[in-house]
Parts: sequence; C-alpha cells; structure tokens
Amino acid sequence: MNRRAAVFGLFTAAYFLSYFFRSANAVIAGDLARELQLSAGELGLLTSLFFATFAAIQLPLGVWLDRWGSRWVTPALMFVGALGSLIFALAPSLVPLAIGRALIGVGMAGVLMGSLKIFSQWFSAARFATVSGLLVGIGAMGALLAASPLAWLNEAIGWRAVFVVGAVATALVAASIMLWTRNTPPGVAWTGGQAAIGGLGRVFGDWRFWHMAPIAFFLAGVTMGFQGLWAGPYLFDVAGLDQLAAGNVLLWMAIGLTVGFIAAGQLADRFGIARVTVVATAFFALCQFALALRPPLLWIGPLYALFGFTGGFNVMIVTQARQIFPLHMTGKAVTAINLFAIGGTFLLQWWMGLIIGLFPVDAGGAYPSQAYSAMLLVMGVGTTLSLLWYLPMLRATKAVTA
Repeated sequence: MNRRAAVFGLFTAAYFLSYFFRSANAVIAGDLARELQLSAGELGLLTSLFFATFAAIQLPLGVWLDRWGSRWVTPALMFVGALGSLIFALAPSLVPLAIGRALIGVGMAGVLMGSLKIFSQWFSAARFATVSGLLVGIGAMGALLAASPLAWLNEAIGWRAVFVVGAVATALVAASIMLWTRNTPPGVAWTGGQAAIGGLGRVFGDWRFWHMAPIAFFLAGVTMGFQGLWAGPYLFDVAGLDQLAAGNVLLWMAIGLTVGFIAAGQLADRFGIARVTVVATAFFALCQFALALRPPLLWIGPLYALFGFTGGFNVMIVTQARQIFPLHMTGKAVTAINLFAIGGTFLLQWWMGLIIGLFPVDAGGAYPSQAYSAMLLVMGVGTTLSLLWYLPMLRATKAVTA
C-alpha cells in the first residue's frame, strides 16, 4: 500500500468515526431522554461532555503530537474512546452514561489534530488546505451515518448495540494506524523529542491568534453544537416531524457539511482562507436568523443544507493556524485554535439547552417554537460579533501566507 495513501485513508477513517460519535445524540436524543428521564439542560450537558473532555485535552495534546507524533498519540487516545463507547452502550444510568460520553471525547480528541499534524509532514504547504478539506469532508460522512441510517439502526437493533459496534470499529482503526503509518515520509527525520516541548507562549502571544479564536469558538461551536444535538429536537418540536422524517432532513445538513468541508479547502487555496471564511460565516449567521423565524417546512431542508455547508468552513480557521506558525509548532498551533473550537461546542451546546429550558414544555414533553427561536437568535448574534472581530485578518493575508 502506498504510504501517503495509507496515512490519508486511515486518519480519514478515524475522523469518520469521530464525526459519527459527536453527531449521534441528535438522532437518539429522544430515546436517551425517555429512558433516563433527562431534561433539556441535562441532555445538553450529557452530549456536550464529549466536547468538554475533547477541549480539555487539546493543549497537552499539541505537546504530545509535536513530541511523539500522530502515529502513536492518536491511536492511543482512540483506544480510550473505544472503552468509552462500550461503557456508554452498557450504562444503566445517567452517571456511567456520562462517563462513557466523556471518555469518547478523550478518545476522539487526537483524531483531527493528529491528522493535521501528520499531513503537515506528508503534504506540502501549498496543498495543505485542500488535503485538510478532503480529510474533513470525507470524514464528515460519519455525520451522514448519524442521520437516517442511524435512525434506522436505532429502530432495528437499538442505540446500545450501535455503540458496541462503534467501539470495535474504533479499536480496529487505531491498531491499523499504529501498524501502517509513520510520522514522516521515508528519508525524513522525525524532529520530535525534547525540542518539541514549550512554545505555547509564542502561539498565545500572536495577535492574529486572538482574532481567530472567537470565530473558531462560534463557527465550529454553533455548527457542531446544533448539528450534534439540537438540530433534531428543532425538527421534532418546531416542524413536527417524526424520527425518520427528521433523520432525512438531518441528512441534508450532513451532506451540506460534507460538501462544505471539501469545498472550503479548494476555495481557500484559490482565494485565501480569510476571504472565504468571512463570506461563509456571513451566510452561516443568516441561516441561524432564518431558522429563528420558524420558516415553512419547505425551506427547512435547504436552510439545514446551507447551515451545514457554511458551517463546514470552520476547519479553515485551524488550517490558518498551520500557515501562521512554523512546521515544528504545528501541533501546538492547531490544538490551541481547536481548544476554542471544541470548547465553543461544549459551552454553546450546553447553553443552547439552558436557553431552550427557560421555556415550559407542553403535555407531550415538547418545547415551544419560541424556545428554539430565542436560542438561534442568541447564537446568530454571537456569530456576527465574532465575524466582525475577525475582519482584520483580511488585511493580515500577506503576513499569514508569507
């Protein structure tokens, strides 16, 4: 097998699993809430634990990646995720379910960042955005599996069996990465070790980093927070859809996200990361405001697709960090930005639930449409403000790409 193809294929498979796990609760949310009698706030907190542990490990992860490399760090964490998936599948109550979800977050924390780190060694800087977009686009098909197919599997074998299968698949991909990849191409020395320790001060001391962090927080946080949980309940409570019909609409969002990831890298390499990020984020905010207005059902599918497409450009912020900082600091740079992206997902997904929970449920346990409108308006305003703060990066294009 071609080594470069093995690196790309196996890390993409790992990211596929990561995206499935982060998105799955949107489809099984109803079953989790009924079986464990969870409120909206509890369900939001439970689901967001994936992102809480994911975010908590980002800064040490950057050091580990720069020191030992993706070949060892990423699969080691994935084995923890496999254990978490088993605990989640077998959990009899909320506490072990939460522990399992948290461990899945730890396990998947090194997948995207490990991929970007190893790709920085195997692919040239001129192709990095394109290859990164392909990685995330193809890997995000895990969200397609977590839409209609998961709804069908949930009815056929139950969510617990699905997570047992997920644990086995995660362990197999982790073992394959250890066996079939290496940190650098043949003939290229690995520059890890003690020299890779430190350097976070240089990342956090760069003014460009602090113009990128808030938009990473909202662009990634709203995308993954909504798609990973609240996009499903919105369809149940606002649009009145059943589980299978909602799964079909969620498929539109997942397809849009996948296409957005792939297109983002191609467009960024052609027009510049900052330019395409600004345009995509503007449309992303408009989607939130449009959904807050409770549009007719005919428009919800296209809006979900556009929401996913524009939200997919969030990966370009992480890619931009690769361009700003030198190669030996790639791990620290991308994980520092990802700390805000995943931290945003944890906090915003939870806060979405808290906002929705401010409104009373009806006799059937559904929240009123006004609850979702309030949540989407708050998120849309935050996204817009982060976009305005990011605009100086348009003038920093030459410094970024030099």
